[in-house]
Amino acid sequence: MGHTTVTMEKLVALAKQRGFVYSGSEIYGGLANSWDYGPLGVELKNNIRNLWWKKFVHARTDMVGLDAAIMMNPKVWEASGHVANFSDAMIDCRNCQARHRADHLIEEAYPDMKVDGLPTSELTKIILEKEILCPNCGKRDFTDAREFNQLFQTSIGKTEEDKSTIYLRGEIAQAMFVNFKNILETSRKRVPFGIASVGKVFRNEITPGNFTFRTLEFDLMEFEYFIREEEWEKTFAYWLDQMQSLLLQMGFDPTHTRVREHTQEELSHYSKRTVDIEYLTPFGWKELFGLAYRTDFDLKNHAQHSGQKLEYRDPVTEEVYVPHVVEPTFGLTRLTLMTMLEAYTEEQVGDDTRVVMKFHPSLAPYKIAVLPLSKKEELQSIARPLQERLTKRWYTDYDETQSIGKRYRRQDEIGTPYCVTVDFDSLEDKAVTIRDRDTMEQVRVPIQELETWFESKLS
Repeated sequence: MGHTTVTMEKLVALAKQRGFVYSGSEIYGGLANSWDYGPLGVELKNNIRNLWWKKFVHARTDMVGLDAAIMMNPKVWEASGHVANFSDAMIDCRNCQARHRADHLIEEAYPDMKVDGLPTSELTKIILEKEILCPNCGKRDFTDAREFNQLFQTSIGKTEEDKSTIYLRGEIAQAMFVNFKNILETSRKRVPFGIASVGKVFRNEITPGNFTFRTLEFDLMEFEYFIREEEWEKTFAYWLDQMQSLLLQMGFDPTHTRVREHTQEELSHYSKRTVDIEYLTPFGWKELFGLAYRTDFDLKNHAQHSGQKLEYRDPVTEEVYVPHVVEPTFGLTRLTLMTMLEAYTEEQVGDDTRVVMKFHPSLAPYKIAVLPLSKKEELQSIARPLQERLTKRWYTDYDETQSIGKRYRRQDEIGTPYCVTVDFDSLEDKAVTIRDRDTMEQVRVPIQELETWFESKLS
């Protein structure tokens, strides 16, 4: 894969030009840190999600799924500790009124300095002592840092007088905990087992840009894996290995990722141990996945606040206990961005520079592009039915404009693994030319054997 030549400017330009990601509400001037996934972006994102679901849910016997409501009873977020603890330290520039996350301000100026978990007074002190400038206006005139809760508030009710405050979910984990009893009773799973979920999450935080890396709404994929307490260290190590194996399966270079242990000061209020799998982006090492040992904090808290017993009875020993939880979290929005960064490659081909998105074939938006050598009707009479045939198995593109070389380059830029060229010889030999995206090598294959040929390459 590429990686060394990619910059955020290059990736953002390609993403818009080729239909991966657009600015949200663009015709109205946009909305800060709001992004829409175009025809190729939604395919890439769905392919990543489907690969994840197949690996961690369908290919296992100890996992079930859940698709929960975004809005929940506000008591859920009180019990989870989010109302009291889910906050960031914000700091304002007095000169331009721009608001910044204090920890991000420090880490942007000093990338190797980790300040997670420090109190607001300490963050203010560092910003003053290091004479950090406002990235918006270049001045050095800040307020003291202070806490802001990240939960998005909204209200429900038919009239203004009748309205009550609720929250958009700040994580998807809580629905899995509050449904623990339901799932245990209906699925009849035995510990150890997991509940998996994919969905939108909302966090009211200041975002530093960097394209889709940090946004107000984003997609998470995660599961809560319920275990006996004494099994946590072994389970933690197992899931860390599985998370890294997913990246290898997706084609990531292992040298572009690393594991970082959270310090005691960084740990969330519910966690006994947390590690991040970080990815080397053009703007430094950034969190891609997280793995946390949440102990029995969540089930016990929800049992206490709801009055419901959230326990597990061992069907063999009759032992009753509250399971502990190991939680692997995968940011789908963030993983989509990192997959694009990892795939972006520039290669010198003769006097030209070829830009190619070297997606793993299972992730590529289009698997095959059908390209008639010309617009002549006799070639289209073969190419069009061929595309319809192949589309029943694989998502395909069709392109008949400009030279065949320019069409190859377009398909390279969107990461299509294979191009099928229908030429005038196809009228006689009933065969087509298949071009490989990565090697640019070409082979001649009979039309009737295409499904078998692609089955071996794309399965």
